[in-house]
Amino acid sequence: QVQVVESGGGLVQAGGSLRLSCAASGSDFSINGMGWYRQAPGKQREMVAVITSGGSIRYAEAVKGRFTISRDNAKNTVYLQMNSLKPEDSDVYYCKTIATRIGSLRITDYWGQGTQVTVSS
Repeated sequence: QVQVVESGGGLVQAGGSLRLSCAASGSDFSINGMGWYRQAPGKQREMVAVITSGGSIRYAEAVKGRFTISRDNAKNTVYLQMNSLKPEDSDVYYCKTIATRIGSLRITDYWGQGTQVTVSS
């Protein structure tokens, strides 16, 4: 099993910044892609930013130029620096880790519990 723990959410005024962190851990697993998603009540979860183990990055159009995803492979930790925050960025943010059990070809998604980001106008 892989544990995924997020931190760094909170309340911030519009135009402010927050940094989210997500650490994945699990024995006998190889961590592959990691990423951030967000979900508002009653809506589908949507991709915010993802990064592969090789460093390839993809952003949602709505956050390009404002958010930056980065990763520390040695610590299996992914970060999301969020700048110029807008009220519409208010959501629960979830970290997803894609992992493979060593010796297996099975790829599994693991999710964190979510962290609330609230941007006041």
